[in-house]
Amino acid sequence: MNLWQAFKTHQGKPINKWMHYFPIYERHLSGWRNKNLTFIEIGVSEGGSLQMWQRFFGPMATIVGIDIDPKCKAHQERDIHVRIGDQSDTKFLASIIAEFGTPDVILDDGSHVMADIWKSFEFLYPKLSKNGLYIVEDLHTAYWEQFGGGVNNPGSFINISKTFIDKLNADYVPGVITQDFMTRFTFAISFYDSMVVYERGVIPIKSGIIVPSE
Repeated sequence: MNLWQAFKTHQGKPINKWMHYFPIYERHLSGWRNKNLTFIEIGVSEGGSLQMWQRFFGPMATIVGIDIDPKCKAHQERDIHVRIGDQSDTKFLASIIAEFGTPDVILDDGSHVMADIWKSFEFLYPKLSKNGLYIVEDLHTAYWEQFGGGVNNPGSFINISKTFIDKLNADYVPGVITQDFMTRFTFAISFYDSMVVYERGVIPIKSGIIVPSE
């Protein structure tokens, strides 16, 4: 069963997801099914998406939801953990890592406020497993001033992510672009409608391969 089928046949708590997200989820998350992984979703809402992820990833997955609303604690189940705290509070985020270990996949569907998104990402992205994924969705708010965004606002997560494109290629302009964690430990950044996906990874050797002709 793919994730769209899991969503369409879901009979549990309400889920609020945009339809065009599902092919993106499938592209990046299918390889994690039926594996030991720790999945963290920022933003619990009515609890349905946590149920969907537990069903999708399978019995070996540790599913963790975090939310600022204490009422969300009611959505905890036997195989679903819910912790209450602010996604911009690094001490709270550190307690999540301490309790559940290194996360493999993080999905930010929380406040959608730029300052909160950045604070979470800045702290959590380096904590991901070496081939982990960090997904930020509902980034249409990056264009809305009431969420701290704006087309030309350098603090919008979309615009911050654009600057990381150059960081990915810093090796080719030494002394011009400073190499950093993003350069060394990010394999790819994918941009979609209202979503950005970061893939952790290392390219140990950057060189071409010449295949001899016959």
